[in-house]
Amino acid sequence: MMSGKDRKNIKAGAEVLIVLKKDQRSGKLTRGLVKDLLTRSSYHPHGIKVRLQDGRVGRVKEIIKR
Repeated sequence: MMSGKDRKNIKAGAEVLIVLKKDQRSGKLTRGLVKDLLTRSSYHPHGIKVRLQDGRVGRVKEIIKR
């Protein structure tokens, strides 16, 4: 599995594990498919922020399938 810190590794339709804002303390991961990339920079130390196809927003921790 790949890290979600580099924008170039994440594309729309990718299957990822993200951490939602409300789950940051617990570290609970949510699985979903990427709809939009919200972080504009090429790298973010906490993970690229994305919107999933179901509308939830969070930072990518792991990329399952590109």
